[in-house]
Amino acid sequence: MKLVRQNDKFARNRSPHLAGNRRLSLAGNRSLQIKAGIAVLTAAALASGCAGGAGGQDPVEPAHGQQVKQAEQRAAAHAARVAAVKKWKVAKMPLTPPKPPTTKKPITTRKGFEVTGQKNLPPVYTTVPTKDKVVFLTIDDGADKDPEFLRMMSELKIPYTAFLSNYLIKEDYGFFKKMQDRGVGLNNHTLTHRYMPGLSYAEQKREICGMQDIIEKRYGKRPQLFRPPYGNYNKDTLKAAKACGVTSVPLWNAEAFVDRMDWREWDRDLHPGDIILTHFRGKEDWKGTMPDMMRRLLKTVTDKGYAIARLEDYLPAQAGR
Repeated sequence: MKLVRQNDKFARNRSPHLAGNRRLSLAGNRSLQIKAGIAVLTAAALASGCAGGAGGQDPVEPAHGQQVKQAEQRAAAHAARVAAVKKWKVAKMPLTPPKPPTTKKPITTRKGFEVTGQKNLPPVYTTVPTKDKVVFLTIDDGADKDPEFLRMMSELKIPYTAFLSNYLIKEDYGFFKKMQDRGVGLNNHTLTHRYMPGLSYAEQKREICGMQDIIEKRYGKRPQLFRPPYGNYNKDTLKAAKACGVTSVPLWNAEAFVDRMDWREWDRDLHPGDIILTHFRGKEDWKGTMPDMMRRLLKTVTDKGYAIARLEDYLPAQAGR
């Protein structure tokens, strides 16, 4: 039986985040500021094509009061993000991803990652097909449970997707519920993080279906995404994953550490749609914390002109919803 093994450098051997005129003057200035802000926002929307109606129809402008409210909301959100960037000592403002595509491109298995009978099994991929300059952050296992990381990611509004192993999260299921409440997708990384190709089909199915059951019981939703430990799998792994309700198997094209990036591709660079892997790790494993890792990763991604988007927003319904 064919074994698909990831590059050893990606494997993680891990044991089982006024008065009078003055008042009128201020009000007038405020009105001018709001109108100016609306004009800028509207111009930006027109330039990007977002304000245009379908089929070349003229855009329908919201009522004046709604425009003012929207402008104020955007200004407040921007100010909060600027403050978060300063608070968390991020080198520069992370780029904002575009709106997710309304039509998702099909996910197919990366060449060289196939197993026999792959056509009828969940696709295995390292990059999502898109022309948008976005990458996707995924975080594995659940070992380090840093509340500062949760706050950082929430305040900076950085999306990510988690792949969890029960033996590491069972001591604090609540931590990951807080994560889920912030919009993070919680997915399957097996019960005990075993080397899957070394197990029988029945053992692999217990590892995968068992974790499906736990995530559904604890978080109310059965995952459709599965990542095999160390990125290693064989045909039985994919057969078991499909039997457990998994529809796709995202791996990764780059890995983030607190002190470096590792790359799968020869050009050692990011590409549109690349999936980035990192782990829930702290000072016990790294020379730093998860916020330290994120500062480095955000600098790398932003310097290269990419935004971090939510993986599930780019996957077809049957491959991640």
